[in-house]
Amino acid sequence: MFDIFEQLKQTFTGESGHGFSGGIHPLQNKRTASQNIITCPLPPLLIHPMKQHIGEACQPLVKIGDHVLRGQKIAKSQGYLSVPIHASTSGKVIKIEDHAIPHPSGLGMPSIFIVPDGLDAADESIHPMPNYRSVDAVELRERIRYAGLAGLGGAVFPTFIKLVQDKQHPIDVVVLNGIECEPWLTNDHQLMLEKSHEIISGMDIIMHMVEAKQGIIAIEDNKPDAALVMQNTLTEMGLDQQIRLQVLPTKYPQGGEKQLIQSLTGKQVPAGRLPIHIGVLSQNVGTSKAIYDAVCLGEPITERVITVSGDALAKPNNMRVRLGTPMRFLLHQCGLESLDDIRLIHGGPMMGELMRSADIPVVKGSNGVLAMWDKSVKQAHHEEEPCIRCGDCGEVCPAGLMPNLLANHCKQEQFDKAEDYNLFDCIECGACSYVCPSHIPLVHYFRFGKGQVAQIRREKTFADESRARSDSRELRIAKENAAKEEKRRVAREKKEARAAEAAKKAAAEAAATESETTSSAEKEEGQP
Repeated sequence: MFDIFEQLKQTFTGESGHGFSGGIHPLQNKRTASQNIITCPLPPLLIHPMKQHIGEACQPLVKIGDHVLRGQKIAKSQGYLSVPIHASTSGKVIKIEDHAIPHPSGLGMPSIFIVPDGLDAADESIHPMPNYRSVDAVELRERIRYAGLAGLGGAVFPTFIKLVQDKQHPIDVVVLNGIECEPWLTNDHQLMLEKSHEIISGMDIIMHMVEAKQGIIAIEDNKPDAALVMQNTLTEMGLDQQIRLQVLPTKYPQGGEKQLIQSLTGKQVPAGRLPIHIGVLSQNVGTSKAIYDAVCLGEPITERVITVSGDALAKPNNMRVRLGTPMRFLLHQCGLESLDDIRLIHGGPMMGELMRSADIPVVKGSNGVLAMWDKSVKQAHHEEEPCIRCGDCGEVCPAGLMPNLLANHCKQEQFDKAEDYNLFDCIECGACSYVCPSHIPLVHYFRFGKGQVAQIRREKTFADESRARSDSRELRIAKENAAKEEKRRVAREKKEARAAEAAKKAAAEAAATESETTSSAEKEEGQP
């Protein structure tokens, strides 16, 4: 087995090959790497937040008291950058109100609360499309949009937007991201072991939609079993000529989209641009499996696989979980009875975020939940000290940034300078914070800076739109006044013309009358 794996590893060209600059090698802690995916029972309550992706929040389509079916659309998308939300089981809507979402702020979001009826009855109105290669790409794209798919690798970008044929930027290569470089998490790893056929079928759907001729499946060399399974499946499906598997060295953040593309192709995505601009499309293996479900089975996204782990958990697992399941319920299934002295992380330890509540629900972007002892978290977070300008952060930055200078501009609220230092090229991987000897929470400053810049842009946009509306109003009023003045001028000229005509007529009549009078007088004078 490992002889075959070594042959696969040789497809990577080593240190002289592409790779990417920077990166680190944190402890993996993949405790669930050998754990088969188990199905989490239905919880007594499901909570569906109206925003589970990048873009606009959704609008509820149901009301309190409604009975819904699994897969039924319960919230519609608002705007282009949005996808709908579906009920993850059958049951009754009991309330629609704000509830905490996976965000460190603890802020709430309007959410639909559903009590399962235990029947798990499905909405079967969506017909499967198993012969997807005979289906038009536009119809497939609409199916994926309707199914509510958003990137399951963490970015949660609406999937249908990326699956478009662009004549100006044709897709040459489709990359399937099976890297999963985040410590502790193994959900993608196990998904490749158990659902390789569905994942590769989803990739084939993507390649058909964007008319790509080449595909690459990327897996790190710490997952030899997944690499072998995926390679065997490619051969069995007869797709090993169009799609090749590439094994890459284990390094964090190898799974970052731009870093992975550079490692595989040697191409760099320019600052401020997207992979599509260099002819590459990247999708996560979980997203590919969801595309297969939506197209071939007619199933919208109502569940996902996540890793439930952490040093405080006695029975960590990879679990198939219905969206909307409270995380407290998940942790209880893994043997965690009390949350005393425990901190929860949504996602992995590098890019995940500390949660303030265990009652937040699993959403589309939930790839992991870590239950960590409070002392472990405190040991990893020291008091910030002054920067000693060692340069370690710059050496490990996979985006080639200067994190210390960037953080300093964000701290001093010099956001224009932060943008000049390519603030938005930061992928928030946390590598810089990981190596910083002064324990500076660099990523937190970058997130603060991005939020402030976004707020400034929104305010500027609002001001520009208000100014445009004001200018438009003034222009409209000026046009209306000009039109009114023109109407008055025309009316005045018509009135003057009528008056002149009347005066002319009166003068003519007077002249005629005078002529008649003179003629009569002359006749009278001529009589004897």
